[in-house]
Amino acid sequence: MAGLPTFLTTNMHSKITTSFKHKVLKSIIITLYCAIILTMGTATFIEKHQDSNFVVSHIYGSWWFCMMWGLLATTGAIWLFMRMRVQGSRRWSVVILHIAFIVILTGALTTHLSSSKGVIYLREGETVNQYMETENKMTHNLPFHVILNHFEITYHEGTTSAADYISHLVITTNNDTTNVDVSMNNIYSKNGVRLYQSGFDEDGHGSYLSVTIDPWGVPITYIGYALLFISFVWMLLDSKGTFRRLLRSPEFNKQGTLVVLMLSCCTFSSAAPTLTSKEAELFGKLNVLYNGRVCPMQTYALDFTKKLCGKRHYGEYNAEQVLAGFIFHSEEWNKEPIIKIKSGPLKKRLGLPDHASFSNFFNNEGYVLGPLLMEYYQGNQDALHKEVMDYDDKLQLIVELRQGVPLKMFPYRSGERLSWYSPTDSLPSDMEESRKQYIRNIFSIIGMEEGLGNHERVCEGMMKLQKYQQTFGKDSLPSEIGRKAENIYNTIPFATILFILNLTMAIVSIFLRRTAVMVMLLSLICLTTCIILRWIISGTIPMSNGYETMLMMAWFAEVMALIMSRRFPIMTTFGFLMSGLFLLVSHIGQMNPQITHVMPVLNSPLLSIHVSIIMLAYALLGMTFACGVTALVNRKKSAYLQALSLLFLYPSLAALSMGIFTGAIWANVSWGSYWSWDPKEVWALITLMVYAVAAHRQSLPLLRRPIPYHVYMVLSFLTLLMTYFGVNYFLGGMHSYA
Repeated sequence: MAGLPTFLTTNMHSKITTSFKHKVLKSIIITLYCAIILTMGTATFIEKHQDSNFVVSHIYGSWWFCMMWGLLATTGAIWLFMRMRVQGSRRWSVVILHIAFIVILTGALTTHLSSSKGVIYLREGETVNQYMETENKMTHNLPFHVILNHFEITYHEGTTSAADYISHLVITTNNDTTNVDVSMNNIYSKNGVRLYQSGFDEDGHGSYLSVTIDPWGVPITYIGYALLFISFVWMLLDSKGTFRRLLRSPEFNKQGTLVVLMLSCCTFSSAAPTLTSKEAELFGKLNVLYNGRVCPMQTYALDFTKKLCGKRHYGEYNAEQVLAGFIFHSEEWNKEPIIKIKSGPLKKRLGLPDHASFSNFFNNEGYVLGPLLMEYYQGNQDALHKEVMDYDDKLQLIVELRQGVPLKMFPYRSGERLSWYSPTDSLPSDMEESRKQYIRNIFSIIGMEEGLGNHERVCEGMMKLQKYQQTFGKDSLPSEIGRKAENIYNTIPFATILFILNLTMAIVSIFLRRTAVMVMLLSLICLTTCIILRWIISGTIPMSNGYETMLMMAWFAEVMALIMSRRFPIMTTFGFLMSGLFLLVSHIGQMNPQITHVMPVLNSPLLSIHVSIIMLAYALLGMTFACGVTALVNRKKSAYLQALSLLFLYPSLAALSMGIFTGAIWANVSWGSYWSWDPKEVWALITLMVYAVAAHRQSLPLLRRPIPYHVYMVLSFLTLLMTYFGVNYFLGGMHSYA
């Protein structure tokens, strides 16, 4: 370098120094980033064996964890500044995005350092002006006095399902007195103090209110959320941004392929006495209190039959006939081989046939499952003993039915409370004797007439029972449109039909593109109908459990595929594949498709927005997984599929980020804490951070190459599976109610 001009050597030395600084800074950022993800993931498993308070105080709230986040934010800001100087350009949407995360972290730190949380315990008529802090159990004064007038639990009419928990309060400050109500999703805020309904005494005369004081952290965090929303919208609309450039990519003139496996079903037929088709139809229209709501008997019959034999029917008999058979002809139906025994070792050990009846589980020595159940409760919980528990649950359905426990079909209003009773319940003392006799004997009378073949008398008895329900329980009965919606929903197994259709079309769509688009439109109409029916039946947007969110993910997958299929023909294949897989999981997974009243805390429009955005993000990330698997099978298409995957990645990151922070706002409104380090929250954040790495390809040259990129995206999908399934089944937490 001695022969070079001084300005050249100086310039080269400056570039080398800058490059070295970049590498060191990037190494620090990557190390911190991975360390934070690993720490959070490990903490969720520690929480499983310790408790939430332990991990919050020893990990999430520790000085070293806060310092890791602070160093990451600082080094990330320096890195961004250095890159802007080198590139000589500023994409303000990207700058604002990173500023938003820094503001959110600042708000979180402010909340951690300055907020106060506690609880107020109130008894009716008592005045309280202090709260006890949650962490150190110290008491602090409130800027007002609180009196509990009375506590109230409201119920869905005719059921024991709580609709809301309400504390009727009197708030006094100096000479000002205000009557207020605090309930689920309805907080009271005054002088920087927020009150939330959190619990109550068993006698109904006491209430617990959560107290949150966070005057600075929440506003700062909300400003960060606003900046985040603005930056993502800006990034997706920016004509010079990465997302818009991807839409113009020449790679989208190419195509790709996929392969899917199919499933098949079999049936089993039998013969046993039961109601005729006409009688069974009338029986199915009767109402029953089931799963905390009043619904048609048809709904209970379907669940009863599916739990017993795994199908919606048994041989030639529909669900209503199966249920009626066990009610009116229990002796004959107890001998019906309705329960399929899958385990070879269990069949061999207990001498059971391939299809067993209720009677097969009893012999001269008693209940054949008894010894195995005892072993299970003593700690032997291997696969065989878990299967024994499953069969015991099936048999308990029959036992409870024989005892009349589920048949809560008789409404009676005592004072202001309407309740539903079964024939074997202890009936109210103020109920007239004639009505008691009717309730206790009506099934025996119908059964006797059915046994004698008096079909007209049977139908007459069913119609009289229906009139009885309409007369005495009309305030709690489903509406006419709700009843019709539930009948349609029960009659058509939407998820089963659509998962078979969509997975079949995933193969057919490769060869028949135009036909595939029309079939997908038909599939979307059917799935939309299914979702609307569940909405009408429950009265709330169907997003409250795993089954319903799987339906929504399938819906989003089909909508996106239809929108994009004209420009990207392979989207029809991806759409059929992903929606079919989502529906398949809902069909065979351990999810509960039953429709129930939602918990009061879930009855919030913010929850619907939160879940909708999250499901959209998951559906988009599912598309990146499909692209990755396809690219690894057919490497010739990897560049095209990388471009397509990135096209899904950017809006999915936007949706996932906004979904997480919309959920945080809902949590803050519902129980006073926008981030509780719940395992579901933590793994959603981990998923966001893992997928966000793929959006930084300019800083990570390896991910610019198609195959390493696709391998990373396939592995990243494991974090999404952990967030959606793993947390529910392995870790638990506040989100387990979903």
